[in-house]
Amino acid sequence: MSTPSQPTILSKFDLNGRVAIVTGGPGLLGKQFCRTLAEAGAAVVVADLNAAACETLAAALCQDGYQAAAAPTDVTQPESTQAMVETALSKFGRLDILVNSAALDPKFDPEALAEMAKRGAVSGAFEDYPLEAWKSALDVNLTGMFLCCQAAVRPMLAQDKKGSIINICSTYGLVAPDQRLYLRDGQQTAFKPIYYSVTKAGVLGLTRYLATYYAGTDLRVNCLTPGGVFNNHDEVFLKAYTARTVMGRMARQDEMNGALLFLASDASSYMTGNNVVVDGGWTAW
Repeated sequence: MSTPSQPTILSKFDLNGRVAIVTGGPGLLGKQFCRTLAEAGAAVVVADLNAAACETLAAALCQDGYQAAAAPTDVTQPESTQAMVETALSKFGRLDILVNSAALDPKFDPEALAEMAKRGAVSGAFEDYPLEAWKSALDVNLTGMFLCCQAAVRPMLAQDKKGSIINICSTYGLVAPDQRLYLRDGQQTAFKPIYYSVTKAGVLGLTRYLATYYAGTDLRVNCLTPGGVFNNHDEVFLKAYTARTVMGRMARQDEMNGALLFLASDASSYMTGNNVVVDGGWTAW
């Protein structure tokens, strides 16, 4: 009698038969994550506050031959995150992967910097940072992630106590922002605001808590921490940022995809409560 063949390393990355939700799916990295999971065989639910963007991306994935559905979602509302999960269950019958990519993240691309200059404001200054902006960021970046995890774990536990949750962190959750990146002609034109570092540090705490809370199951919770991803940043910012990285450049938009697939798949089956940092060496020195 022949013995069953052992799975190959490539087969461990196969997501056929699995279902994934990506919050912030139409975002800069979210779009990459949705397509990566779909290409690996998963059915993908694209979730975001922007309903039209969800529909557009889901339709594009379906047109390319993948399984996808849109789930307009307000991550700050428990009934909305529950409806997001119900979309996955009703469309595809199960839920195996949750990627928490939705977040408020201040932008410093040319358009954003031009708008700041026009207002004559130093965006993000701590001394005058509005309380309402602080609360709003906590609601999305931390409470939103909490609610999405809470909704997703229920079907994962009911199925087979197995699943993979991937929370998107940031290098600024590990180290403080270098505010010198936002200097122009010796003047501070903006600050990376306090909420970003605080909430992203909280993402690590949430991840470790959930990983250990579900000890003894195959429900795994990990972080993926990207470094800066190039998105038409101006030459001043680009030069300052790349000088801080070991690899001397910003990331391309597709360079988080390998780590994302690793964490989503059985290739990382013995990994939980951990943080995969893909930052070109930013935090190495």
